[in-house]
Amino acid sequence: MIDSSVFIHPSSIVEKGAVLRSEVYIGPFCFIGAKVEIGEKTILKSHIVVDGITKIGKKNQIYSFTSLGEINQDLKYLGEKTYVEIGNNNQIRESVTIHRGTKQGGGITKIGNNNLLMVNSHIAHDCTIGNNCIMANHTTLGGHVTIEDHVVIGGMTAIHQFCLIGTNVMIGGCSGVTKDVPPYLIVQGNHATEYGLNIKGLKRRGFKKKDLFIIKKAYQILYKKGNSLQQAKYKLMRLSKENSIIEKFLQFLKKSKRGIIR
Repeated sequence: MIDSSVFIHPSSIVEKGAVLRSEVYIGPFCFIGAKVEIGEKTILKSHIVVDGITKIGKKNQIYSFTSLGEINQDLKYLGEKTYVEIGNNNQIRESVTIHRGTKQGGGITKIGNNNLLMVNSHIAHDCTIGNNCIMANHTTLGGHVTIEDHVVIGGMTAIHQFCLIGTNVMIGGCSGVTKDVPPYLIVQGNHATEYGLNIKGLKRRGFKKKDLFIIKKAYQILYKKGNSLQQAKYKLMRLSKENSIIEKFLQFLKKSKRGIIR
């Protein structure tokens, strides 16, 4: 189904079965597969491939030479029915690649809302990106990576498969991340190590002084007091009674599978 308000440049190919909602703009030399759905007011600039079972939300801007929904690079993939889902108001810049999921990994690669994916970023199969994240140029996510909300990743950074990156984390450029990164931290290097709290980022987001104070206490427990991870968890549980914001630390530690950067 193609809404009557949709613009499709004559040089582009839209296969029968694709769904294009109102005011979608398809620029020159694009290919849209038969199982693609594109939401209202999304713009595809030019030379873009969207294939597979790919659903794109509203008001996204997608730039030249981007590839969305193509077959993943997992050698176990045998053509199973898997998906890409992209939310609303994202900017997907030139030459970004987002691959469909795998059966073994849950079947879906998912991008939230209001994200900026800069030039040449790669998002592998089964990754999940939250909302309001920035991935700078040439950032690479291995398969099954989860990025929580409000994360900023510096350019030329690679994140190992299955890593979990917590909310409000800042990762410095040219980093290699091989373990999970707890919320609110700054990490950098290859292999990445912690460089303190992302205080400027938290202030920019409107965190109150009392919340920053308690986050600093949690950081000290986890990184600066010589506690084992089990000791730190116990002390964080006690601290969470003072302020519920510490629950994010505790929930993260429960979810962590690769171990945290320490």
